[in-house]
Amino acid sequence: MTSRGTKYWNSGAIPLIAPEILGDIIAQVADVGVVIDEDGTVLSVLVNPNNPGFQGMVSWENNDLRRFLAEESIPKFDNRLGEFLDENGAVRPVEINHLDPDKRWGSPVRYSFHRIGPDGAILLLGRDLQPIAEMQQQLVEAQIALERDYEVQREYDTRFRVLMESTSEAILFVSVQSGEVTDANAATFALLDRSAEEVIRHPLIDCFESRGRGDLIENLASQAMSQLTKEITADIRGSGTSVKILPTLFRAAGDRILLCRLIPADAVNVPSDDLSKNIQGLYNDGPEAIAFVSDAGDVLSANDAFLDMIDVAHDINVRGRSFADYLQRGSVDFKVMAENASRAGKMRNYATKLAGEYGSPRPVDISVTRLLAGKKTVFAFVIRDAARVDASQPKANQSRDESMRSVVELVGSASLKDIVSETTNVVEKMCIETAVELTMNNRVAAAEMLGLSRQSLYVKLRKFDLLSRDTDD
Repeated sequence: MTSRGTKYWNSGAIPLIAPEILGDIIAQVADVGVVIDEDGTVLSVLVNPNNPGFQGMVSWENNDLRRFLAEESIPKFDNRLGEFLDENGAVRPVEINHLDPDKRWGSPVRYSFHRIGPDGAILLLGRDLQPIAEMQQQLVEAQIALERDYEVQREYDTRFRVLMESTSEAILFVSVQSGEVTDANAATFALLDRSAEEVIRHPLIDCFESRGRGDLIENLASQAMSQLTKEITADIRGSGTSVKILPTLFRAAGDRILLCRLIPADAVNVPSDDLSKNIQGLYNDGPEAIAFVSDAGDVLSANDAFLDMIDVAHDINVRGRSFADYLQRGSVDFKVMAENASRAGKMRNYATKLAGEYGSPRPVDISVTRLLAGKKTVFAFVIRDAARVDASQPKANQSRDESMRSVVELVGSASLKDIVSETTNVVEKMCIETAVELTMNNRVAAAEMLGLSRQSLYVKLRKFDLLSRDTDD
């Protein structure tokens, strides 16, 4: 109610509003308000204070609005203004692009037309379309990028299909989680004697005989993780043909996938002079423990004989661990063997003890060979159980037995103090001789093995007349 008791709103009509208040209202409800006459001359400009980009439009007053429109927007503006004047009523808003004469500023604006007085003045209420235009541009760029990705994906898919169908080897892909065949080539369908509909999206175990079917996927995954080339043999259901399955495990789109190569068992004929396969067979089935170690001391791979020695169930538990962890003297043993193998290319019959996490140490003889894998150095360790060596082999150094016999002969002819002193010297000499032999006369390594400084080792070598002997050797 007003102070006179009348209503502000009467029959849907808006009450009289002061001009200065009306300008503020227009500036707040629209991004920009432009008052023009019927010829298109700008009479006044009202700019929303929250849109600083439109502040320069205030200088348009007393100028033709067409001067500030893009070339393609002028016909659109004239047509819509003509419709508004002819119909003398509401017309659809028009979307036009502003551009100053210096072409330094531009923005798309959506204008609606409104009569504001009998003198022919027309109010254009504008809404800034720049945010919408930027969003549309982002959507267009995203769509273009998506189409480009689709093209790349289709190209790779075509390459994959051509490669799969051009190879004569039976290849299929299996999901580890579901056990279903996700893809296969024509050679696979021919080998299994099944159509694509009977293989794709069906469990792999349905293609083979029932014996051990439940463990087939687990065995394939375990075999692939072990990085061994042992095949898994299975019989095709229906035909009974035996095939060897060679799995490779990888991850794609969060799912573990098995790539399986199927080779008929009767088609595999390994030549007797195939060196690589013979060596692989010796590594897998040989009685000697074999381990490949990087120059940093990490285990790269180990065969089953080595795993039996340290009582480990699977080689995945030793890969990446330090080889020195399984040696009695740890890094000292590894350093001695690695340095000698690096210098001479190989080292034979290094005596030490090997032990796993749960077993007791066992004496072993280790031979080391330095290999080059590309530009990287790899050490191949061949380990033999010294407890199984024939006890009839002669001892390497007879001087130690003579020293022990000389100590025994002192009983009865010397005091206990003298005997103990002589025994200490014998034991000390034996330890120094052993360390020098194990390190192949490497004085620094021998001193480190005995826990002595290099100077102390030289003093003891002179004391026992070993220095000149080693030089002569």
